[in-house]
Amino acid sequence: MNRADVVIVGGGLAGLTLALQLRAQLPSLIVTVLERQVHPVPEAAHKVGESTVEIGGHYLDTVLGLEAHLREHQLRKFGFRFFFSEKAPGIDAVTELGASRYLHTPGYQLDRGVLENFLGERARAQGVSFVCGAIVRDIRLAETGAHSVRYEHEGAEQELFAAWIVDASGRAGLLRRQLGLQVDNGHYANAAWFRLATRIDIDDWSQDSAWHGRCDYRERWLSTNHLVGPGYWVWLIPLSSGSHSVGIVADEAMHPLREYNSFERALAWLQAHQPQLARVIEEKRDTLQDFIALRRFSYGCKRVFSARRWALTGEAGLFLDPFYSPGTDFIAIANTYITELIARERSGRSIEMHTHIYEQIYFSFYESTLALYRDQYVMFGDAEVMPAKVIWDYTYYWGILCQFFFQRRLTDVAALSRLKRELAAVQVLNLHVQALLRAWSQAQPPVNPPRLLDQAALPWFAELNRGLADPLDEAGFDARMRRNAALLHELAAEIVTRAPAAAGADVEKLLKEFAAAPAPEPLLFEPAA
Repeated sequence: MNRADVVIVGGGLAGLTLALQLRAQLPSLIVTVLERQVHPVPEAAHKVGESTVEIGGHYLDTVLGLEAHLREHQLRKFGFRFFFSEKAPGIDAVTELGASRYLHTPGYQLDRGVLENFLGERARAQGVSFVCGAIVRDIRLAETGAHSVRYEHEGAEQELFAAWIVDASGRAGLLRRQLGLQVDNGHYANAAWFRLATRIDIDDWSQDSAWHGRCDYRERWLSTNHLVGPGYWVWLIPLSSGSHSVGIVADEAMHPLREYNSFERALAWLQAHQPQLARVIEEKRDTLQDFIALRRFSYGCKRVFSARRWALTGEAGLFLDPFYSPGTDFIAIANTYITELIARERSGRSIEMHTHIYEQIYFSFYESTLALYRDQYVMFGDAEVMPAKVIWDYTYYWGILCQFFFQRRLTDVAALSRLKRELAAVQVLNLHVQALLRAWSQAQPPVNPPRLLDQAALPWFAELNRGLADPLDEAGFDARMRRNAALLHELAAEIVTRAPAAAGADVEKLLKEFAAAPAPEPLLFEPAA
């Protein structure tokens, strides 16, 4: 059959999850997925997106109903964990930021090979035509009528016609490149990463019983561990296949990619900046599975949804930064909007207005998240300012962005209209706070005492995480959003009072701009002595 209702170009995480979402919401829809790789793909597949946070986790386990697979064949993540370990001989001699116990809402560490093989099988079981080993040669978009895709499969060229085409081709970005949509977003960072076919257990890096006693579980290795320093961070992510992923991500101006763009250079770079990790990797170097380097990984996009019945999802559209693992989040958000647009169009309703509204919201989420990374790497090694930034960034994420997804209100245009003033205010506030944090870090020498800054010990913070999936009606949702906006203003006011002389700014003026008095009870950790 050479016709489908929807053709998805790319059968990785973005494309296969979209296929499953479309089949679940529109069971009669004819969906074809064209994937270049032949399945089954290797385990420990060489892809970014091994760590999920709350939106991505909720999308996979609840929206798509994959909880059994995630719990049985992937790893539950012990949250994010940060060690300010630049040039430190031991992990127990520096400030650690993380939670002493698991918070309520799960995230996962994903072996992408294991997951994508499972998704391919599930898609076929759900009636999706999943064609692997398909090399797309040409995409032709029609003003009216069917679009077409020419592809090569098993040595023969074929053509497929469809009402909708969705590009999920990853960094290849077939439609993004064809239509000239890529945008320079001003975030210039590079990355290199590799896998070792063995476990890196950060819990074994110290024999100090007091250090181990700071966490309820000897499971720090299950966290997405960030080893941070000025201008960079290093990730450690465990995979269920038994491999471990190691990545170096750095500001281009502070740590040029040429310093770590091969395994040997990366190891030498780690010896200079993260010596304890370098020693562990040297001992395990015979288990090296792969290595890749990526220059300027972050980019934006002019358009992602079109009323002409095409769309982009995942890295085929845009990519931010792996620091807070937002990749699966933006897949979940884009796929939800695409599914809703296809459902509206299939029912005979106009999608012109909704295409623009959904794209505007999507780009608003993107710009808000980009502000967390752009020009911020310079402070990553600051063990006093970065904990404040991480708490702020999480609060903005859980308090605003997550609420729309968990409460299934991404497409609720009326709610967005009702909350327009509050949302605009916190978006501007976020930009102010990011600038203030950067100035604060530049205004004082960093301190880095051996301690755990325990996020689980902040009751309001743990409750914000716990309540993400609370069932809320319209009034309850609006009330929560307004409370969370007020919380952000209180947190911003406390950050102002913590920053030395507000990093050279006029404190009263800043407080007035933030339109809030300092919170009566501290929201942040106690300042370092």
